[in-house]
Amino acid sequence: MVIRVYIASSSGSVAVKKRQQAIVGFLEANRISFEEVDITMLEDQRFWMYRNIPEEKRPEKGNPLPPQIFNGDEYCGDYEDFFQSKETNTVFSFLRLPSVKASES
Repeated sequence: MVIRVYIASSSGSVAVKKRQQAIVGFLEANRISFEEVDITMLEDQRFWMYRNIPEEKRPEKGNPLPPQIFNGDEYCGDYEDFFQSKETNTVFSFLRLPSVKASES
């Protein structure tokens, strides 16, 4: 499975940009393979993202904002979920990846 981070390259929101950068930077720094999917350029991917976010994670009004993270077709979470997993040192579990062995750290 491939980790996919759904982003918006042309977002006018500084908060969205910072959150996207935080996730991408963490994945790159930890050499976790992923691909960025720019929902501002790929309309079909934007609609796919909207359809595959669980109902309980959708805002009451409007559409979910990026960044959103998937492992293949399985929804992992949004920035808040990612941040929480980072704080509790459970990022691999959050991303549905096998954990890194202690000898490799």
